[in-house]
This record gives sequence, C-alpha cells and structure tokens, in this order.
Amino acid sequence: MPKAKVALTLDAELLSQLDALVAQRMFRNRSQAVEAALADKLQRLARTRLARESAKLNPAEEQRLAEESVIDALDAWPVY
Repeated sequence: MPKAKVALTLDAELLSQLDALVAQRMFRNRSQAVEAALADKLQRLARTRLARESAKLNPAEEQRLAEESVIDALDAWPVY
C-alpha cells in the first residue's frame, strides 16, 4: 500500500514514550510506531461501532425475521 508523509504535533511526554519504544527496538522508528498505534485504534473503533450497532438490535424481532425468511423460502421451493 502506498505511504504518504504527514506532519504530527505530539505531546512531549507522549513523544518520549514513543522514543523509548523505538529505543527498546519494539519498533524500527517513530513512523512505524505511530502507524501501528493508529491502525490498532482504528480497529478498536470499528469493533466498538459494531458492538454499538448490534446492541440496537431486538433479538426477538431478528429471530422473527429469520424464521419468516425461512418459511418464505420453503414456500418458493419447487415440489419434487
């Protein structure tokens, strides 16, 4: 995937922690560390959104719709 350069302004303490991870060789450089952290955060947000949307579902209504679809499908199948 192509990469793009960006400029970031970070809190000094956060940057110090980032540099410590690079010094411990957990990441090759700052860019790799920031990219990994951002990717992780975006994945977590996506899972959180899925959980939030799933919580809006009514299990009884979903079950009714699923059963209705099966019955409709059975009615449409040809008799052999």
